[in-house]
Amino acid sequence: RDPKSAALASQFAGQWLEFALFEEKTIMDADKFPEFTPELRAAMAAETRHFFENLIRQDRPVRDILPADYTYLNADLARHYGIPGVTGAEFRQVSVQEHSRGGLLGMGSILAKTSRPHRTSPVLRGNWLLSAVLGTPVPPPPNDVPELQEHPDKPASLRAQLEQHRADPACASCHNRIDPLGFAL
Repeated sequence: RDPKSAALASQFAGQWLEFALFEEKTIMDADKFPEFTPELRAAMAAETRHFFENLIRQDRPVRDILPADYTYLNADLARHYGIPGVTGAEFRQVSVQEHSRGGLLGMGSILAKTSRPHRTSPVLRGNWLLSAVLGTPVPPPPNDVPELQEHPDKPASLRAQLEQHRADPACASCHNRIDPLGFAL
């Protein structure tokens, strides 16, 4: 219950789950996501910090990280998530069981951090889950593997692009583990 637990929550959990520098390092395409303002970015980071501070201060079990049916919101973040009934600038614990937002995997900071600036990224999300949450990282891709490119003759969807990418057995060995987890998010 010591106030120093806030530093433990933000530093330990931030380094472990790779959201420590979320406010400084997460960039979104301003034309595509004009609602991703500095204030919203700060609120997303605060949600994650409050959540982990509560886990530590209330001596909650670590298993609560994923299935928690609550989070910490202020009015701006609740509006962004489409959750009614939250007013004011102060963060408070809010039940989000009906909104599929509870726990770590529903937090905007995690979802934004594991995205590209202009779109979601099942590869980044799946890889993050494997390495940071499950502790089973995949090896880095070979140097000659190109990024998925935006071009006219590409498959119609990101899912189809990744299916095409997995057709290469060298890519499939990792992407068969990464992609299903990433698409789940």
